[in-house]
Amino acid sequence: MVQFEYPRPQLQRDAWQSLNGVWDFTFDDERRYRHPGDDIKWTDRIVVPFCPESDASGLGDQNFHTICWYRCKFTLEQRGPRTMLHFGAVDYRAKVWLNGVLVAQHRGGHTPFRADVTDALVDGDEQELIVRAEDDPADLNKPRGKQDWQLHPHSIWYPRTTGIWQTVWLEPLPATYIQSLRWTPVFDHFEMGCEVVAGGDIGPQMSVEVKLLHDGVLLAADRYLLVGQEANRKILLSDPGIDDSRNDLLWSPERPTLLDAELTLYRGEQVVDRVRSYTALRSVAISRDRFMLNGRPYHLRLVLDQGYWPESLMTAPSDAALRRDVELAKEMGFNGVRKHQKIEDPRYLYWADRLGLLVWEEMPSAYAFSPRSMTRLIAEWTEAIERDYSHPCVIVWVPFNESWGVPNLTALAAHRNAVEALYHLTRMLDGTRPVIGNDGWEASATDILGIHDYDGDPDKVRQRYAVTDEVRTLFDQRRPGGRILTLDGFPHRGQPIVLTEFGGIAYDPNAPEGHTWGYSRAGDAATYLERYRALLKVVNETIMFSGFCYTQFADTFQETNGLLNADRTPKVPIEQISAATRNVPI
Repeated sequence: MVQFEYPRPQLQRDAWQSLNGVWDFTFDDERRYRHPGDDIKWTDRIVVPFCPESDASGLGDQNFHTICWYRCKFTLEQRGPRTMLHFGAVDYRAKVWLNGVLVAQHRGGHTPFRADVTDALVDGDEQELIVRAEDDPADLNKPRGKQDWQLHPHSIWYPRTTGIWQTVWLEPLPATYIQSLRWTPVFDHFEMGCEVVAGGDIGPQMSVEVKLLHDGVLLAADRYLLVGQEANRKILLSDPGIDDSRNDLLWSPERPTLLDAELTLYRGEQVVDRVRSYTALRSVAISRDRFMLNGRPYHLRLVLDQGYWPESLMTAPSDAALRRDVELAKEMGFNGVRKHQKIEDPRYLYWADRLGLLVWEEMPSAYAFSPRSMTRLIAEWTEAIERDYSHPCVIVWVPFNESWGVPNLTALAAHRNAVEALYHLTRMLDGTRPVIGNDGWEASATDILGIHDYDGDPDKVRQRYAVTDEVRTLFDQRRPGGRILTLDGFPHRGQPIVLTEFGGIAYDPNAPEGHTWGYSRAGDAATYLERYRALLKVVNETIMFSGFCYTQFADTFQETNGLLNADRTPKVPIEQISAATRNVPI
């Protein structure tokens, strides 16, 4: 059994059953099977939740495969009035049968789905779960992030991920249960918005009690009647009225204060369900040219994080590995990460919430533009926002990166309309966080202007972004990749400017020359550290920037431009990295 921690950290129940472990498996490149009753020949065994391309799965098969099948036989540990089956993520299109009954279908490789399987369960000890995953490796019309469409990883793209790559689990539920929970901090009024949706058999006189606690001290206890399936209320917290005392309850990377929550669902006076959760009081906003955290200007020190591991690819080898990545980012002096082209596992966001690390969440790109690719992207992005809305660590949404999937923004109105539509959709789904419409260049609708610039000469970087009387000339000049910073009709309106990609210094003394990739290269550790210090000094001291994001956190396959090796060991002493990141003497 491959045991991870509770997969849905913001809505927890005591009873749950992991189905991770060794499953039957087969590839079906010839499309021989359509249904579990087709006498499937199980040729392999695979360790779920690791994808078949990974060594951790026991297969390590990185050839092109379009369809694969999984089978798990299990005994139900606990049966409730209802039983819910959950998948953290299956790439890309999934069909799920339990005991021969089709119980779920889902499209989208990075977001969760669930199915009420109560009526598909059979009496007796053994249940049979079968999953068909379809993922065309050549399809550029689906969100795929950094997954390569060539057989072997090239340039900045990595091995593919097919099929199940996050936890599969079961949850016994009461007949009426808390289905979803959404937290919205209201910083200005010292309130916490709480939206509870109930599922199952909804009757009259349903209510939910919400308790908020800080370090075991009760802050609020309120009970609300459900209107239909829902209760949506704001909980007023006691405002001490003094900044220092008030700050004790505020969440930030420097002080990641979480509020524990207990929610109890009632029918009349009868308890029908109880869950645990957490939230935090914090605000993120834009004020003129500054990013604001909790009403104060906050300088962003981010690192680009691809979220890959050598042995397990997009799936962390363990929950401890996710926690360690958060700790390492903080130890290197960063206060946040830009999760690049990946919707990260909720357990990573849990550790970022608990340990205090800001997260920019970015939608994995499709690489072809079509109505089909945009429809798929919109659907999956909507699910990602819904999944991660309540995490206090998430501070910015990024639907597009470097015009990927919309390559003709300067020429084609349809491409511009797509970016503007996704920006406004995101703002509609979540009005509490800034949105970057297209990060890197060719900006139109955006709350932050993100610039990608891999010039390795610190003096040139300093001169390019120096504040002068003619700052506007910056936006009339060509930038890396021959791209303009803002599209016609969208001049810079004073939004914060963040250098969201720079650096990319490759250093790997053990790699054969020509087998690694980076934007520039250092030949030894001393040179590597000195170049990092020089670049970080410039970007820290450039008044124009509200923050920066260095490329990158760790080496990722052929990309050796990480501050850490792929195994997460630092290339130079970590205290020296931290001092350079923060631009302070060691």
